[in-house]
Amino acid sequence: MISYHNGAAIQASAVRMGNLFIARASILEEDGEATSLGDLGVFANKKGACRFAVRCAAAFIDGDVMPLPPCRIATA
Repeated sequence: MISYHNGAAIQASAVRMGNLFIARASILEEDGEATSLGDLGVFANKKGACRFAVRCAAAFIDGDVMPLPPCRIATA
């Protein structure tokens, strides 16, 4: 899914890992610079993961504090 915010293109995606979806976002700015925000959070569905990725990318573009994911999974 590609969205636009303040002249930058945001490509949000959700990668499936078992029964979960990991939110990810990449940003392409007007000057051609690309930024990947990496893994942003874990979600139960793809739609929620993509929406969260867009929110994080918009906050990053605006220079705001990025939102925290609703839950975190501890790795052993």
